[in-house]
Amino acid sequence: MSEVRIAAESRTEFGKGAARRTRRAGKVPAVLYGHGTDPQHISLPGHELMLALKTPNVLLRVEGVGSGSELALPKDVQRDAIKGFLEHVDLLLVKLGEKVEVSVPIEITGDVVAGGRLVQPEVEIAVEAEATNIPQSVELDISGLEIDSAVLARDLKLPAGATLVADEELLIVQIVDATVATEAEPEAGEGAAAEAGAEGESAE
Repeated sequence: MSEVRIAAESRTEFGKGAARRTRRAGKVPAVLYGHGTDPQHISLPGHELMLALKTPNVLLRVEGVGSGSELALPKDVQRDAIKGFLEHVDLLLVKLGEKVEVSVPIEITGDVVAGGRLVQPEVEIAVEAEATNIPQSVELDISGLEIDSAVLARDLKLPAGATLVADEELLIVQIVDATVATEAEPEAGEGAAAEAGAEGESAE
């Protein structure tokens, strides 16, 4: 995994007002922590950070902190619920060769068998890997899977250097008969009716 270099500035002001001023300046409040060190309150350039976070589990080379630079992984990214802009980021310090636990996207390839439908309860899988060699994704080829077949976490082929952390019995995907509705999926309109009923009850 390649590193993304990003410049940091120390923060000396805290609280909601200070965070808003930081964001108005085009920067994102962040905290750098780990390895038993005191948390470092920093700000990062918003545009560069947004681009970097498009890569899952991106490895950041945070410059301008500590002895000059630190390696870190994003562990908690807070975004505005409506507009989606970055509000705050927690960064975990890592070292070369250190193993970390991360959630990696599951990439589905291949086509569903005729008459079947793909059900995918899990879109990510927890693995352990070296901080500098985190896989971008775990590929799962569903070609050849028949109706009523399932793939569990233990069936996944993990990239070299990665080990499974998730429960081995965790259901990843299942191929179901496309002509049979499942109990977990309400008929069209039922979900909306249930939500309307719930809103009505809360309004009383």
